Amino acid sequence: MRRQLLATILLLAFVPSVTASDETQLKSFERGSWQQLLRSHRGHPTLVQFWGVTCGPCKVELPLLGEFMKGHPAIDVVTVSADLVPDLPGATRSMLQKSGLSAAENWIFSDGFAERLRFEVDPAWQGDIPRTVLISRDGAITTIEGSAEIAALEKWSEAQLAAAR
Repeated sequence: MRRQLLATILLLAFVPSVTASDETQLKSFERGSWQQLLRSHRGHPTLVQFWGVTCGPCKVELPLLGEFMKGHPAIDVVTVSADLVPDLPGATRSMLQKSGLSAAENWIFSDGFAERLRFEVDPAWQGDIPRTVLISRDGAITTIEGSAEIAALEKWSEAQLAAAR
């Protein structure tokens, strides 16, 4: 009886920590992932943020995107950790959680050949981050290189919602 009670207590103590650390799921962004992402969000306005844990402007922008996501539930928000240094999933999850982006669809570059992944997204992309890709309901793509102004995202969001009416 004591063993069962001890086992139950240990199990209950362990489960919340597993749930909390596993809260932010990271999908592997590899060859073909960009097309998969586009297909899965077809017909929905989608904001895709390419960022990295070593990117200074990203540390400022991610919390703003977390607030944007909270205030715009009709917009699909996707993040892709596209750092040029080897990405550490733990650091990526931590930044997403602190920024309020845990509930977003989150990806991480997992191919050692990052140039190929960037080329699939945009052949002209040289690797600069942050990079925001806005995909409208009709599939039209607008790219914002560098930090995105929240006012511009608000304007794009309003246009997407108006087009849906």
